[in-house]
Amino acid sequence: MAVTHVKRAFKYRFYPTDAQAAELSRTFGCVRKVYNMALQARTEAWTLCQERVGYNATSAMLTAWKKVEELAYLCEVSSVPLQQALRHLQGAFANFWQKRAGYPTFKSRKKSRKCAEYTSSAFRYRDGRLTLAKMRQPLDIVWSRPLPDGVVPTTVTVSLDAAGRWFVSLLCVDGPAMPEPVNRAVGIDAGITALVTLSTGERITNPRHERKDRERLARAQRNLARKARGDGANRAKARLKVGRAYARIADRRRDFLHKLTTRLVRENQTIVIEDLAVRNMLKNRTLARVISDAGWSEMRSMLEYKADWYGRDLVVVDRWFPSSKLCSACGTLRGRMPLDVREWTCDCGTTHDRDVNAAINILAAGLAVAACGDGVRPQRSTPGGRSSMKQEVVPPPRSRAAAQPRG
Repeated sequence: MAVTHVKRAFKYRFYPTDAQAAELSRTFGCVRKVYNMALQARTEAWTLCQERVGYNATSAMLTAWKKVEELAYLCEVSSVPLQQALRHLQGAFANFWQKRAGYPTFKSRKKSRKCAEYTSSAFRYRDGRLTLAKMRQPLDIVWSRPLPDGVVPTTVTVSLDAAGRWFVSLLCVDGPAMPEPVNRAVGIDAGITALVTLSTGERITNPRHERKDRERLARAQRNLARKARGDGANRAKARLKVGRAYARIADRRRDFLHKLTTRLVRENQTIVIEDLAVRNMLKNRTLARVISDAGWSEMRSMLEYKADWYGRDLVVVDRWFPSSKLCSACGTLRGRMPLDVREWTCDCGTTHDRDVNAAINILAAGLAVAACGDGVRPQRSTPGGRSSMKQEVVPPPRSRAAAQPRG
């Protein structure tokens, strides 16, 4: 069924007044307090009485908490972000029960993300001006790009990052971007030296943003380490410099991945990727740093939602599929192949580049799965820990890669 509407978030930077910053800071603190109290109440109810406390019960608790003298400050901020915090806690428990995440943890004043979510009843958006509840003046937003015509925000999320920057994210319901369909498919092999290698033979070099700014980050961290705990303003300034160094790395990485994934989605109708176990790979101390810097998980997330936006097909191949050890010309499966082997010659006489050969095999396997009508939509996980690609499939023309057994 064709997608008629998609949800898009438009994120902008804004500069609050002193009064707005104080109001938002109070709201962040109240959101964190309500979340932690609700989590503690639900944990105690289950520990002591084996009773599950849901959202409605915690909402009633919030009403009672506001009447307590010690918690009277909860009435000074908008009630909507507090209710949204309870909904987020309910979602965290739902993910825990369905084994998609661990047990919810308490929010930290120093480490947790500072944010507050406002629904349509708690903000006013008119003529390009956004005013939040409990505020008299609209936010001074830098509109780096306009919202689509006729689109009105349904949810507004305000956040403050570790670098001291204020952001507002506007969630809107918009029609999908439906470009002309193209008769092209591409297989993608993720790597370290080359961030991605395409089945066309193209390599996209890994920019390694963290390595380029490593000296600046190390200097800022050493400066922070020299500040004694409790050193007030000096330690806060040093912590802000560390946050800005991390933010610079993350911003550059995200910008690069956005440009790369948008190009791949626009140019290809079918995109085939490999289901990488990034969390397990990070246990390798030698490669953990460069794998984290590559941002493979973030790239996959971008490909997933952009494929939905543009009406493309994203196929995920099983992580156990031997893409590197399989000859894309004759289908022969080679034995053990260490990471330092970048080129190899098959018994049929074909010399393969390891990454290009893997990308070609990934594409062939993905097209076979798509032809069978299985696994077209991306899957994060399936029962047993393996995706639906783990099956015998009909090989596409000019390749028998997908029909070979796992090595």
